[in-house]
Amino acid sequence: MIYNLISSDLIKEVTFISVLFAFILTCAAIALGKNILPRDAGRAYAINGSKSVGKPRGAGIIFILTFTLSCVLFIKLDAEIIIYLILTLAAMLSGYLDDSSSSPWGELKKGLIDFVIALMAAFTYLHYNPNTFELAFFSKTVTLHPLIYGFLIVVLICGTLSAVTLSTAYVLFRVFDIEPYFRHVVLLMIVCILGYLWFNASPSKLLMGDAGSRAIGIFIAFVFLKLHHPLLYIPVAIMLILDGGLGLIKVSFMRFLHINLMKNIRTPIHDHMRKNKEWSDAQVVFRFAIIQIVIGLAVIYAIL
Repeated sequence: MIYNLISSDLIKEVTFISVLFAFILTCAAIALGKNILPRDAGRAYAINGSKSVGKPRGAGIIFILTFTLSCVLFIKLDAEIIIYLILTLAAMLSGYLDDSSSSPWGELKKGLIDFVIALMAAFTYLHYNPNTFELAFFSKTVTLHPLIYGFLIVVLICGTLSAVTLSTAYVLFRVFDIEPYFRHVVLLMIVCILGYLWFNASPSKLLMGDAGSRAIGIFIAFVFLKLHHPLLYIPVAIMLILDGGLGLIKVSFMRFLHINLMKNIRTPIHDHMRKNKEWSDAQVVFRFAIIQIVIGLAVIYAIL
């Protein structure tokens, strides 16, 4: 909106203002709205799960809405970006309804909703972008049949779970010099997440819930697709994939094959480190972040 009212010579100034606006708006909205959010009941089997009992949950609805408003005000929107924003809002809304439900939604219900959103995202991406992607480390372009690529996009979207990868992804956008408008969108998402983390810093005052994690997860999938290097998601988010993915593998083996795989490892891995290795919460966060930063820097250096 504002983008269309100003001269192209002032883009840097508008970007600067948009960052401050998004951060301040997110902090103010959370401060004013956190008391009307549903309350967390804790997780029975999570380490220190009782510490979250009674905290506001579902804060994702706040910072995703402030992110969307910031994009509408400061980004030059085209049809593709608008659809991505709508799908991000849809993921957020489904997560918030789960957060506010008196009983947690079943895996099938959540999976079906995510699958429908992923299908719509895959169709949108392939409509506006070629059915090719790059192998960054080998400087090769791979072309797939649209149906095969669409299936892989659905898998990517259903598998994305975390937000920390966004900072590295933004750097990759600078490395590949791709679509400045979408780069600006990524920047605003990072800023809004930082506004949430202002309140989530230990000891946390509220939780993003599924309203935040689902929306961020799907948005991350959009980011790596727009990079045209979707496989970079694996090294850039390897710690997060291992932390959550090993738990999914363990549960799947127990449920479907009746094999108690990794029986001496508690999942998610951060719980194993806190319980079995006696790491503090701060040690878990910083050590996981250090490993991921080292790998992320190695990826960036390798593709320069």
